[in-house]
Amino acid sequence: MTETDRPLVVSLLAGDGVLGAFGLGVAAEVFGYDYRRFGMPRFDFAVVTDRPGLVRTDTGLTLYVEHGLERLAVSDVVLVTAWEDLSAPVSVPVLDALRAVHARGGQVISHCTGAFVVAEAGLLDGKRATTHWRYAGELAARYPAVDVDPRVLYVDEGTVISGAGTASGVDALLHFVRREWGPTAANCLAREMVVPPHRDGGQAQYIDAPVARCEDDLLGLVLDWARAHLAEDISVEALARRALMSPRSFARRFKATTGTTPHAWLLGQRLAVAEALLEESDAPVEEIARLVGFGTAAGFRDQFSRRRGVSPRAYRQTFRAVRAVPAGEGTAA
Repeated sequence: MTETDRPLVVSLLAGDGVLGAFGLGVAAEVFGYDYRRFGMPRFDFAVVTDRPGLVRTDTGLTLYVEHGLERLAVSDVVLVTAWEDLSAPVSVPVLDALRAVHARGGQVISHCTGAFVVAEAGLLDGKRATTHWRYAGELAARYPAVDVDPRVLYVDEGTVISGAGTASGVDALLHFVRREWGPTAANCLAREMVVPPHRDGGQAQYIDAPVARCEDDLLGLVLDWARAHLAEDISVEALARRALMSPRSFARRFKATTGTTPHAWLLGQRLAVAEALLEESDAPVEEIARLVGFGTAAGFRDQFSRRRGVSPRAYRQTFRAVRAVPAGEGTAA
């Protein structure tokens, strides 16, 4: 067998009870099939664990894993999917095996909380990395040598790639395919999977982080009014008058109750409604800007791009890409 004929050895690291079933499925979809017709190499894909035998996933499914850590010594790519129990220790043999893969130039790709395992091995020290936004603070606290960015979908640091939560694992692997075998291969694979072919790693994780429910009855009524009148020019003074307070007292009470400022709250509400309109309507950007109170399309584009890391047009294309696939094409759902 020549070097060209040798399959690319891809191994997914599994821990009993902490293996993320979604990440396993995504990895198998990308590396478990023959995609040589797309210009990709032949893959030798398997799951490995430090104690071969029955391994439970986070959802309770059980699979038999026959390969031990010795397979990592010949693996070109090692995947670490979500490590669902962050209190579960990572064994020394697993950490040593990951370090050995990295030391000889192998590719390590983490998904979601799998970044904690890679960080524990020291492979993210001095590097940027991401994880699910919910656990980014914990990752940064545990591993201060890692530059944690909770805003992005994935981070490519060469031989180490980290992806954020759930679907961004797909984005990270498609990015890897695009980097190694070109955009045609990545686009064909994405079409086969019926997913958007490319979401830039630098764009924001789509985080639903609304302001906490307001328990202050009077302030709650003011907020409800503001949500219903986003198209208007709403000032702090106008909100304060409705709350029967001075602007200073209103701002202080608003911050104490919601945890943010009136201006930041209004901006968040306007962006949230704008996202819904981009996803669900055909309204042009200029009309959306007017409906949510940005005034001008330029101002809307600037705020949306700065806060979401992607333009309104790109956001709309991303959320409509799957619906644009003609019926009957791609793999069966």
